[in-house]
Amino acid sequence: MNNFTIYHNPRCSKSRQTLELLKENNIEPEIILYLENPPSEEKLTELIDLLGINPRDLLRKGEEEYKTHNLRDESLKGKDIIKIMSENPKLIERPIVISKNKAIIGRPPENVLMLINQ
Repeated sequence: MNNFTIYHNPRCSKSRQTLELLKENNIEPEIILYLENPPSEEKLTELIDLLGINPRDLLRKGEEEYKTHNLRDESLKGKDIIKIMSENPKLIERPIVISKNKAIIGRPPENVLMLINQ
């Protein structure tokens, strides 16, 4: 079972726990260190579609960049939010796990069990 990908931040405890949970289930996912290799706007749009959420739902609202870019502004369009996240990957909620044509945010890490057991 190697058809899993994780957008991972090794400094994040939830991301580490999610990766460990995958490995405990004999899954060696492709690991994308998204802070080092930020996803393009196109890739973020694809991830958001797979997650079935809107761009605002993928934002980490506690980050300084959230305030800096005035992301509380409800008039910002989804494409503008995606552009800002692509340029500031710290704003992207983590971890994101993908399998086949589905994705889930590993918060809590046990959320990935839904992908494993599909």
